[in-house]
Amino acid sequence: MRKLTAGLFISLDGVVHNPGEWHFPYFNDEMGAAVDAQLGAADTLLLGRVTYDSFAGAWPDRETAGEEDAPFAKKLGDARKIVVSRQDLEFTWRNSEVLKGDLIEAVTALKNEPGDQIGMSGSVSVVRQLLAAGLIDELHLLVHPIAVRRGTRLFEEADSSIPLRLLSSKSFSTGVLHLVYTTDDSAPDGTYEDAKGHLPQEDS
Repeated sequence: MRKLTAGLFISLDGVVHNPGEWHFPYFNDEMGAAVDAQLGAADTLLLGRVTYDSFAGAWPDRETAGEEDAPFAKKLGDARKIVVSRQDLEFTWRNSEVLKGDLIEAVTALKNEPGDQIGMSGSVSVVRQLLAAGLIDELHLLVHPIAVRRGTRLFEEADSSIPLRLLSSKSFSTGVLHLVYTTDDSAPDGTYEDAKGHLPQEDS
């Protein structure tokens, strides 16, 4: 089965809204390498409509311009791009198509197709649904040392929790933390009675 990874720029207080307004001061070679390893390594991109429109409005021109970001822009252009939308769309960016059918069923089928890694960027509402369905293999959070204090957060209030297991962590020189999680079907449980034995004990 193909691996599905999702990458998000996120603030310390959980905001993922409009990262272009606050994350660029923290973008350095370390973050560029992390983004390339997660998104640039994918041969298929799964994107929500808003994220796709943002990408399609910028990356083709960047590829044509031939500047420093052109090689990464070409990777995105060459990848198969599947857009989650209820509307029929007309595309000008090559290798783009609409996801057909129910989201969960279609993504499950996509993961079972031949191919390499499937990458996501942004697309918060889609990430939420796929994470709850257990279809995201790796959730890459680039946690910025800033409290944005406004805007959409990654996780909304809900009646149930989503236990996660940390796969790896790395700190960048900017103070950004690159945390990689997967869903955890065997998350621990317990009460204060179980935990209190781990508190410091009085010396005798």
